[in-house]
Amino acid sequence: MAEAEAEAAAQPLTYVQEAILKKRKSTEELALRRRAQLQLRQKRSKHSKSSDFKMPEQFIKDFREKELDLIRMKHRVKRRAPPVAPLNAKLLFIIRIQGKNDMHPKTKKILNNLRLRRVLSGVFVKATEGILAMLQKVEPYVTYGYPNLTNVRELIIKKGFANIDKQRVPLTDNNIIEQEVGKYGILCTEDIVHEIANVGPHFKEVTSFLWPFMLSKPEGGLRRTKRMYKDGGETGNREDHINELIRKLN
Repeated sequence: MAEAEAEAAAQPLTYVQEAILKKRKSTEELALRRRAQLQLRQKRSKHSKSSDFKMPEQFIKDFREKELDLIRMKHRVKRRAPPVAPLNAKLLFIIRIQGKNDMHPKTKKILNNLRLRRVLSGVFVKATEGILAMLQKVEPYVTYGYPNLTNVRELIIKKGFANIDKQRVPLTDNNIIEQEVGKYGILCTEDIVHEIANVGPHFKEVTSFLWPFMLSKPEGGLRRTKRMYKDGGETGNREDHINELIRKLN
């Protein structure tokens, strides 16, 4: 027994290359990191499931808020006549500035019809009586006004994307424009600017070709989003003052 132990002690130790040791160490560290990440994900998932659970009181509160939104919409329509656009102002730019789960489904439907599905998204529309009546119904969630040529051009150049097969495609190539709306005589970015700024005969086709503009959040955010612009807030008709806001968000 003693002879066997002495013989084993006399044998040289097996040499392990340094590269193998480093790889083994990094593998062990990676396994520990993945285990920690898995535990964190499981913890977050558990917290998310528990936070998604709503008490009956919360359902009642949400229902009442949505019904209140509908009542306020009806009161706005009854109290005031729809705004009338100036004769020389055919173009409107609408920006959605708020809107959460407390909206009534009818309010949400109007915003979706205007293609304003996200906060700080914007669209060009023709200033018709129908559009102005819709805006009156969703006034607490949007602001709008009459953009000038400079802001129309800058929005399209800086924030413009094409809507091709429901995909958001950058307007980096005039060939894309020609392929999609070339049949209307729209061949380049400047043609798009001209058609929109002048509310041309193919305004509807060109605005449908454009993806809603995704605007940048201003420094400090928007203040008093539940108060009308004319009362010192952010919502509603800004008329020509919409251009100041566009420059902040562009």
